[in-house]
Amino acid sequence: MHILIEEYQYNAADVKEVISGIDALENIEGKVSIHYVGYYYNPQLKDCVFILPKVLLEGDNQELVFGKYFPESIIDLDANNPLSKEEYSFIYEFAVWIYRSIVVFKDSHIDSGIVYHKQIARAGRGSRRLSNTFLDILLEIIRFNRENKNFFFFVLRNIHSGINKINWNRTISTTNAIIQDQNPVYLNPVNKKRQINFDEELLVIFFSILNYIGGTYGFPKNIDCNFDLIKGRQFETYLKGRGKTRLLQIKYKYFSDKALELWNLCYAFFDRAKEISISAEQKEYLLVKNYNIVFEAIIDELVGDSENIPKGLKEQEDGKLVDHIFTYKNLINNEEDTPIYYIGDSKYYKRKGEIGKQSVYKQFTYARNVIQWNLNLFLNDDSDDKDLQFDKQNFGNVPKLRDNVTEGYNIIPNFFISARLNEKLDYNDDIELADRQTNFFTNRQFDNRLFDRDTLLICHYDVNFLYVVSLYARNNALQKKAWKEKVRKMFRCEIQKMLEKQYDFYAMTPREGVNADEFLKENFQQLLGKVFTPYNIEGPQKYYSLALDNDPKFENENELVLALLEPGFYYKKCSLGDNPAKLLPEVKPTQVSAVP
Repeated sequence: MHILIEEYQYNAADVKEVISGIDALENIEGKVSIHYVGYYYNPQLKDCVFILPKVLLEGDNQELVFGKYFPESIIDLDANNPLSKEEYSFIYEFAVWIYRSIVVFKDSHIDSGIVYHKQIARAGRGSRRLSNTFLDILLEIIRFNRENKNFFFFVLRNIHSGINKINWNRTISTTNAIIQDQNPVYLNPVNKKRQINFDEELLVIFFSILNYIGGTYGFPKNIDCNFDLIKGRQFETYLKGRGKTRLLQIKYKYFSDKALELWNLCYAFFDRAKEISISAEQKEYLLVKNYNIVFEAIIDELVGDSENIPKGLKEQEDGKLVDHIFTYKNLINNEEDTPIYYIGDSKYYKRKGEIGKQSVYKQFTYARNVIQWNLNLFLNDDSDDKDLQFDKQNFGNVPKLRDNVTEGYNIIPNFFISARLNEKLDYNDDIELADRQTNFFTNRQFDNRLFDRDTLLICHYDVNFLYVVSLYARNNALQKKAWKEKVRKMFRCEIQKMLEKQYDFYAMTPREGVNADEFLKENFQQLLGKVFTPYNIEGPQKYYSLALDNDPKFENENELVLALLEPGFYYKKCSLGDNPAKLLPEVKPTQVSAVP
């Protein structure tokens, strides 16, 4: 197996033979940089070559695989393998996940021009490869299942033929008969004794392997049998050595070419052997150019919402295309009927890459465009804009970002997601705030005004690249849905924690006899950007949210604001997500606001 790393600059002499036949390479001062990710078979080497994503690279001055190996040192792992057993095993399986992610992307983005595909070679009696990867083995197992239905049915028919025939000699000699109408009737006839059938055992092992790789890697599995398959912990024992041992015990029970081929496939799976004969007459490949587009598709599939978002939010008027956007519970209350937009951008960097200033600025621009679109939707009732009219008709329940009474704006959460290779090289469900110099970005025009249209914030998260790729590659709708809900909830909770570190939040309700709208109008300038109405609690009593920056330099300003509110409102500190009705006294309003 040969390994190349995406976008790493190799010396042309080191990879000349390995990249033979692969076009669209970039040469810089005698260096070769490969802008593909995927798999191809090199007929000159008689071996397959995997181009793996750049997330494997780490280092500031020198980019190293896993932070310790020069990419040149792992080009040919059969000739020179500096990797540990665990690292080599990881590379072996990781290639399968990358292949599967490209396949799923190709199937769901039929019109995409970034995927280059030629059919994988078939097993046969042609020239033999020097080595075969785990991916080769899996693809051959799937191909064998697809192309040998008649062989399976023939074996199954032979297995079950004669099983239910009665052995009359044993029935007459060992059981009693009842005479009815002068004819003997045997109530317990003896069937022919069934012998151990090794063909059946081989099929059970084969279909159990199919079931395992379908559930684990997401490959299609069409199992046309009713055998009790080996699953769960029992199959784990087969993976740990039982499978290989049992296959060796029954090896010489098979004589037909098909049965021997089937045995070899099963043995290769358990042994991960490199002895399968695969025809190498044709070049084969599955490559994707700009894997960052695939990574964006992965994150959007697992986090975003492509169906319930107006076109004007995803494809913005200034030509910008938002990577990920969805509606979810807002940051201040827990009510499902008052959602807010979450705007995300996925960053496909090398390990521990920092977010650039340009990306931060662009993300703030996305949020500003969303705010303006929302204002246009609610203010331009007589607009002739056909897209806007369509949005009003089809997305009438969109969040309203501005509150007409306080003229405050709801908080729009922004986030970055970047790929991170798990230090343990495992596929655990890890997502956390990025371990970087900065993982929280803010933008503002005025200090101490959280509920202002120019006050924007971004959180930066790291996601385990291995987990999201494997989840996407399995293409299991239920698993993806569960993770999407989990991640959205986590995004919200983490942003709430960030806000509560920087701001003190209060819930407010007007005192008896106070006209809240008039009070807010009279003190508009002092309260602008600090007060908002996020709550949608039934009943005439109104509730407001107050946010004050807890930086010591705003201490005097905050005391003046609270003193100003004291005559007109009850207020109490209220954590984000808490119900203010449980914290504040019940007040019967004397006058209902006339402000629309």
